[in-house]
Amino acid sequence: MILVAGSANLDFVVSASHIPAPGETVLGEHFQTFPGGKGANQAVACARASGAETHMLLALGRDDFAKPLTDALSQAGVVQHTVWSEQPTGCAFICVSSGGDNAITVAPGANAALRPEHWASHVGALTGVSHLLMQLETPLQTVAFYAKAAREAGVQVVLNAAPAQPLPSDLLTNVDVLVVNEGELFAVVQAKTGQQPLSITLALQALDVPAVVVTLGARGSCAWVNNTLVAQPSFQVDVVDTTGAGDTFCGALTGALSQGIEMAQALRTASAAGALACTQLGAQSSMPTAQTVAQFLEQHRPAQDSAVHSLLAYCSASPSP
Repeated sequence: MILVAGSANLDFVVSASHIPAPGETVLGEHFQTFPGGKGANQAVACARASGAETHMLLALGRDDFAKPLTDALSQAGVVQHTVWSEQPTGCAFICVSSGGDNAITVAPGANAALRPEHWASHVGALTGVSHLLMQLETPLQTVAFYAKAAREAGVQVVLNAAPAQPLPSDLLTNVDVLVVNEGELFAVVQAKTGQQPLSITLALQALDVPAVVVTLGARGSCAWVNNTLVAQPSFQVDVVDTTGAGDTFCGALTGALSQGIEMAQALRTASAAGALACTQLGAQSSMPTAQTVAQFLEQHRPAQDSAVHSLLAYCSASPSP
């Protein structure tokens, strides 16, 4: 069983030819609302892309925006432990370009009301949890408290350190798997060491975490585990919208790990799920099922050695200035 503790937002998505520059007004093309938020996205991905039993601890406002979020989680089979707040339900405003890139602004709202004391009152008696998955769209104090509580209960802690911010050492101490993108990795390491890392590999070695997973966009992903760098080149797909792809990766990865799958294969599964999520508009609405991921993997052979070696070389090279 997986427990996700984190944010839930209603996404307001507009598509346009390009993302506006500061001060620029762009005429949009299509507008839709979607259930989102990193926590809810990853919970849906856990349940849908891996088939794992998934619970979620979240905070919502007492408003109309909450219903589509609870409905979407229920439809994905996610069991909800909801903190009802007087703050409005969280919202995100997303512009998606014709090339699939996006720009996102989040209004946290009720997500900021998720507190340490809600652990005992809402999930403290929950048994059978193997992994706790969290992000940084809820208060950092809350995230640190939940990580410590989970570690004391013998639960593996997976932290997606996004949005990027310095992480206190007492939080990292209780993390078993840290998931970051390249920029987040360098930000975490620089905050910890006071120095800019010279490469992804050296940055990974600077973190005292049992496993660190780095998503590298179109290049793929890598993981530092057991003092070994594992590389997974990306799958090539026709990109429609990258919104939620990273969350899909995190949810699918945690789902795979909860099923006892080794990191190399878990990376491959998560990469396939993330790639498939890019082929449709929206975050949760684009997340594939476990069957779809399995079929996709059957149709795609493991990456060639040359692609793996190229990715390993990129991870060992100094970043561009």
